[in-house]
Amino acid sequence: MVSIMAVLPLVVAPDPRLKKKAQSVERVDDTIRKQMDDMLETMYAENGLGLAAPQVGISNRVIVMDIARRDEEPIIFKMANPEVIWESPELKSYEEGCLSVPEHYADVERPARIKLRYLDYENEIREIEADDVLAVCVQHEIDHLNGILFIDHLSALKRNIIARKLVKAKKAAAEPAAV
Repeated sequence: MVSIMAVLPLVVAPDPRLKKKAQSVERVDDTIRKQMDDMLETMYAENGLGLAAPQVGISNRVIVMDIARRDEEPIIFKMANPEVIWESPELKSYEEGCLSVPEHYADVERPARIKLRYLDYENEIREIEADDVLAVCVQHEIDHLNGILFIDHLSALKRNIIARKLVKAKKAAAEPAAV
């Protein structure tokens, strides 16, 4: 049976679903694999680097990523229940953005290297070490699973400015068009 992938609707801040801690997945079965495939399709449709289940309104601990540059072959990760089991003491700052916080970017400091444990697409437990873009991306997506947005890492002033802009944009999008 061939599964057809779907582009899922994005959840955009401020939305209370983005602030909830997601539930663990018991196992990666056909339902979770379909979710992973749909999330990857959605991520590509939105030109993202990574996507977490809460960003498409699903409260489980699933993330997908493709960390390849535009001219490279895909470097795809599909993970359930990802958890950081070690992080380096040294930190690195990267400019981050988010599909759920559109058109806003800011430097976020995170551990430069991490060790990660997760269930893969075949329901196998994997452990990998990550640095650079993979480390940043996976930490950003795990934050989503814990109800944390990248703007939560910013100063209160910067966070509040972005939050106000997001509320204003959401209200503008909800208003009926003038005739």
